Amino acid sequence: MKSGFIAVLGLPNAGKSTLTNALVGEKVSIVSWRPQTTRDKIIGIVNGEDYQIVLIDTPGIHVGKSKLSAFMAEEVTSAKSSSDGALYVLDGSKTMEKDTFEFIKSLASTTPTVVVVNKMDIADKAAVMQTVARLSSVKNLEIVPISAATKENLDELLSVVKGMLKDDVAYYPEDMYTDKPLRFMAAEIVREKALKFLLAEIPHGIGVEVVKFETGEDGVTRIEADVICEKDTHKPIIIGKGGETLKKISVAARKELEDLVDGQVYLRLYVKVKSGWKDDGAVLRSLGYVKK
Repeated sequence: MKSGFIAVLGLPNAGKSTLTNALVGEKVSIVSWRPQTTRDKIIGIVNGEDYQIVLIDTPGIHVGKSKLSAFMAEEVTSAKSSSDGALYVLDGSKTMEKDTFEFIKSLASTTPTVVVVNKMDIADKAAVMQTVARLSSVKNLEIVPISAATKENLDELLSVVKGMLKDDVAYYPEDMYTDKPLRFMAAEIVREKALKFLLAEIPHGIGVEVVKFETGEDGVTRIEADVICEKDTHKPIIIGKGGETLKKISVAARKELEDLVDGQVYLRLYVKVKSGWKDDGAVLRSLGYVKK
């Protein structure tokens, strides 16, 4: 048995969460086309016959001024420092910027690193070859082109990652695929559906707090959650005409929550306005974005 902790790093919207979910075989991170979807580092566990890979899916590397942004940056730093290796997920459909190249070079100088060139299903192959040629000049770096969405070349990536494992003990039970509690997963599922149905200017200003999560003797799990926004003008948009938008979010989330708990779910959502919540320590703690 070989095991180890592997940080999954990269810029926002590079496909880190999609890759984590694909390797784990279960949904542990929410996925959206909008950048900065992941706010908390999330552990996904890949169990094989003779290995256990603990993937730490991190928020996208970016600069922000709020306390929430500071928390996200801290999560990335923590993941790097506590890992045996790193997967840097690169969006193969975009040109690699100089800052990204320098970050990868610095990372590879201190940590066993694999650059995962993602989105090969839509990337321009000639442009990818130029990126790979540029990265080939970096010492102690492996490069694996993949498509997390279509699962292309994931077996090759898995083989490379297994070679990075150093420990001889399983850190988690073999039937466990994440360390996150159900309440956290429920909040993330609701937030994902909100990202899907809301306008572009709203999603990064929302959070979700599960205030009730109970399974009754009848086997029905009753969940109540607050969708928190920053502005009064956002509330009616989230609710929608006649409650239509909030209903869409609720229906889509409920279906996935029933898969999560393997049973019937009764979900009730409320919308609350908390101005400046991303800089409010008490609110961030209640949402799980600040260590208690």
